[in-house]
Amino acid sequence: MKLSAEVFKHLKNKNLTLLGMSGVGKTHLAKLLSGKGKWFHYSGDYRIGAKYLNDDILSSVKQRIKQEIVWLTELLDNQSISLQNHVTFDNLSSVSAFLGKVGNPEQGGLPIDEFTRRQALFKQAEINTMLDIPSFIQKSNQQGCDNFINDAGGSLCELDDDNVYQVLAEHSIILYIRASKANESALVKRAQTHPKPLYYQAEFLKAQLDVYLKENQLIYVAQINPDEFVRWIFPRLLMHRIPKYESIASQYGYIIDSEDLYQCKNANEVFELIHGALD
Repeated sequence: MKLSAEVFKHLKNKNLTLLGMSGVGKTHLAKLLSGKGKWFHYSGDYRIGAKYLNDDILSSVKQRIKQEIVWLTELLDNQSISLQNHVTFDNLSSVSAFLGKVGNPEQGGLPIDEFTRRQALFKQAEINTMLDIPSFIQKSNQQGCDNFINDAGGSLCELDDDNVYQVLAEHSIILYIRASKANESALVKRAQTHPKPLYYQAEFLKAQLDVYLKENQLIYVAQINPDEFVRWIFPRLLMHRIPKYESIASQYGYIIDSEDLYQCKNANEVFELIHGALD
């Protein structure tokens, strides 16, 4: 959705899609705006875990339990006990655990075939989640929320799906929160201390695995230390994603800078920042 700041100011229903790496301030922006007007906060990662990957998450947990706690197998099979996936906006641990890290199984890694299978499931789940936006905007309006925020995951740019981006642009204003150099450094530092599961495009992952194996004189992916690989690949992933974010913003949306966003203390200041981007 391309429009002027003046038109945006007078919209009865303001719909935003927030684009950018995890940690640039998307949720911060959403919380600031919640202080002015009624906003429906749509978390893409929550929807992925609660709706589209729920069965796969539970299935993987059951399989792991059966492998490690044999006496529970019969109880699970005859439904004497059951499992639940308690994913929340603030606790996406089950989604991360399912996505996993590639590498040595003895160090908590996943075999490459299983890892890529889960990556493909996550990608399709994210596509479905983004295509749900129009219906959720309608539902939020019916519930009395005039405004809507799509707090999308950092991997949205990896979909390379123009249909998804067009749907989002038709129903919302896409705002790319561009990380400053200081912000980028902070993101890399966080990945070094807290390496977490991530989504990678298949071609990018294959190319980076080849480089990593060669650099570390390894033969098999199963020899890779999962956490060390995440630490190594994250700066490369960041550089891989930045031009993708910029391309989406150039074609479908607008850009605001993370440093400017961090200076905002309330909804009015966020709106001023958005108005500046639209002009």
